[in-house]
Amino acid sequence: MIDIHSHILPDVDDGAKSIEESIEMAKQAVEEGITQIIATPHHRNGRWENEKQLVLEKVDQLNHLFIENKIPLTVLPGQEVRIFGEIAKERSDLLTLVQSNYLLIEFPSNHVPRYAEQLIFDLGLKGITPIIAHPERNSEISENPDLLFKLVKKGALSQLTAASAAGGFGKKAKKLSMQLIEANLVHFIASDAHNTGNRNFQMQAGLQEVKKEFGNSVIYYFQENSELLVNKHTIYREDPMKVKKKKFLGIF
Repeated sequence: MIDIHSHILPDVDDGAKSIEESIEMAKQAVEEGITQIIATPHHRNGRWENEKQLVLEKVDQLNHLFIENKIPLTVLPGQEVRIFGEIAKERSDLLTLVQSNYLLIEFPSNHVPRYAEQLIFDLGLKGITPIIAHPERNSEISENPDLLFKLVKKGALSQLTAASAAGGFGKKAKKLSMQLIEANLVHFIASDAHNTGNRNFQMQAGLQEVKKEFGNSVIYYFQENSELLVNKHTIYREDPMKVKKKKFLGIF
């Protein structure tokens, strides 16, 4: 299994704080069945600054460390990029996932910037497809899922957090996770793991909940898309739909 979103690099952001913690995270990842993991430290968000070359060097160091410790996990390079207006112009400074045509982006937790649609268009002109990280945890998307529908229609992809599907971020996030999957608005499930404690992998738990709701075919879809991504191929996507509004006493 491949995990396309993690904070396993040591001492670069709010993820692993030390090499020892990175090793513990790696062991937990292997127990979850993960064989390849993309390290996606925060690019810049006011607290940290992790430039492309630094990430590449850190990934190389971690892979050597895992080989020395006989941990069967391969680390691949990436960044989690907080959305900003000039993102398309700074293409050379950004590290796409495994240096492919896919860029992991995140929104502020409480809103979707109004320029998001234009940004997706601008990135598309550069040959880059943005993957929106954890949309189910964005409060504005939670209140208005049509925002994500519009962005996916414009060409964006999205990545759900496994812990959200498992209920780790509350009932509301879990319910929205299932609604987004049902509406073909999710293309990947990843851990966004930060540690081995309160922000651990939960990949198996999340996938199990998805399997209960939608069956094995959806699990295979997410897993195959992750494989296609790391091999720099075009991922599968179904036609997006709007999230269905549930009836209450026969009234919308």
